[in-house]
Amino acid sequence: MNSTVITNIARFILLLAVQVVIFNRINLFGYINPYPYILFILLYPVNGNKAGLLLSSFFLGIIVDMFLNSEGVHAAACVTLAYLRPTFFKFSFGISYEYQTIKINERLTPERFSFILISVVTHHIILYLLEIFSFSLILDILWRTLLTTVFTLIISTTIIYLIKPGKQ
Repeated sequence: MNSTVITNIARFILLLAVQVVIFNRINLFGYINPYPYILFILLYPVNGNKAGLLLSSFFLGIIVDMFLNSEGVHAAACVTLAYLRPTFFKFSFGISYEYQTIKINERLTPERFSFILISVVTHHIILYLLEIFSFSLILDILWRTLLTTVFTLIISTTIIYLIKPGKQ
């Protein structure tokens, strides 16, 4: 097996385990949970198999759904994020994406932060739109998305720095 495949499998298992064991038990204000498991989708290699990313994103989301008993909303949000990921790369990195010279798990630059921010906001807005599914509660959806995005961004950037600290 290729070392990239082994790294992705290990990342999948580790992020899923950490999400289920630690982060599903954290409740900020009684209903806000961080979702750093989406780092698997964000850190997937740029030149990796697109179908493999979509399939593994579905399984990642459906396993989180099974543990949270959330009826498929995480799977839908993960697959949507995986599908829109190339668009977010083009928006954030421009021509660098075309040459596939991007590595997200290095030092945080404005381009990397914008990619992570857009991805997390997209995942969370889809997640809460499907979970709450009521137009009359749009302010609650936006409030939860904002709080969860901030919480997830803090934890995700911390995890990125712990896994692969930038060279000074």
